[in-house]
Amino acid sequence: MTGKYKQFGLIGLGAAIGAALTLNFSAVAEREPQALPVEDLRAFAEIFGKIKSDYVEPVEDKKLITEAINGMLAGLDPHSAYLDPEAFKEMQVGTQGEFGGLGIEVGMEDGFVKVVSPIEDTPAFKAGLKSGDLIIKLDDTPVKGMTLNDAVKRMRGKPGTDITLTIIRKGETKPVIATLTRAVIKIKSVKYKLVEPGYGYIRVTQFQERTGDNMAAALKDLEASNKGALKGLVLDLRNDPGGLLNTAVGIAGAYLKPGALVVYTDGRTEDSKMKLTNSRENYLRHGDTDYLKGLPAWVKDVPMVVLVNGGSASASEIVAGALQDHKRALVVGTQSFGKGSVQTILPLANGTAIKLTTARYYTPSGRSIQAKGITPDIIAEEATVTQGSAPRIDIREADLERHLTNGDEETAGKKAKPTDKPAKAPADKEEEGKQDAEPVEIVSTKDYQFSQALMLLKGLNLLRDR
Repeated sequence: MTGKYKQFGLIGLGAAIGAALTLNFSAVAEREPQALPVEDLRAFAEIFGKIKSDYVEPVEDKKLITEAINGMLAGLDPHSAYLDPEAFKEMQVGTQGEFGGLGIEVGMEDGFVKVVSPIEDTPAFKAGLKSGDLIIKLDDTPVKGMTLNDAVKRMRGKPGTDITLTIIRKGETKPVIATLTRAVIKIKSVKYKLVEPGYGYIRVTQFQERTGDNMAAALKDLEASNKGALKGLVLDLRNDPGGLLNTAVGIAGAYLKPGALVVYTDGRTEDSKMKLTNSRENYLRHGDTDYLKGLPAWVKDVPMVVLVNGGSASASEIVAGALQDHKRALVVGTQSFGKGSVQTILPLANGTAIKLTTARYYTPSGRSIQAKGITPDIIAEEATVTQGSAPRIDIREADLERHLTNGDEETAGKKAKPTDKPAKAPADKEEEGKQDAEPVEIVSTKDYQFSQALMLLKGLNLLRDR
């Protein structure tokens, strides 16, 4: 993006964390002031005065103003929020790569915290939290009445300390109690394996600053292990809540022809209208080495399957959508989450900031991801869970209260068009977090969706050989 923008990879427990948000320090000052609704402001002042004079106990002005701002932003959509100085500072600290937490991506629904996806290898994942779980208490404190930021702050904490979650889970007749031990959340965002001669598997768990480099290294290592070009590749984006948009552009761009459009954004301001191709200025930060340069030639045309599910959100949906639109890969699995909106961090003069939804994402063919997600080319449901375990309940963007609409309804069928303005990634938001511990197996043929993907690749190769 232009020099007035700065990107931070946002790491956090809640409010769809796991993505980078554009920091625009001058946008508010540069834009034309909007006319203020005088009568409504008078009503606000009257209510403010009544609370100050008649409420059962004294309330500080700062608290009233802060809560009013919280309510104003929270009423827009599940991802817009007010960041007080502490929350703003925590966000910036989080970009340094570590924090004490649980490792879940969450949103708000009906005043409670709803789990979008537990992130692999974290305390939340190991404790068995599931997509769709509704968190109603944090330790002994009811969640009802908290803002999402307040809930996130309570879930974060010093590594090694415990927190008890009370959860309502579909299919359970009484609340589930889970005690989790906070850990230093680190992210190992790329895992890979040569599953058999000629066939490779790469899992992207989150889109971080170094994810592109790690994926490039994985491709080269897979080639070395195979002693030559691969015949098929599975790119697993299941339960990947997103991350840095510029990294998503690089990941998708690795498999596309040079100059291919990966994603574009459209909003009300010129800053929100961007066209992101797989040109280096759109996926690299200043001074970074071009990790796509020198990739093996077979990467551009190796048969591919991309795995997605209801936990695949935002940046992972951008990658899946781009590869699907360019007919570069078959998408297999279940409908993705549908987080297709851009959040921009707008710092304010008093050390606070607002996180505001400013645009929607569109795939290269003009499909809006928002509240729809990516529809797989081939539906492959997850295998039935074993007896005694709770079923997986997917929650998607469209299930969230006050979710941003797809946009098609408002434009009466008119699609936003990509502009010719190249830019670095704005941002998108979600939670980042992962521990160092490795699972016993990176992937197994007991994984039904993976086994279907592998069988499909072998079938494609049989057709190519004829």
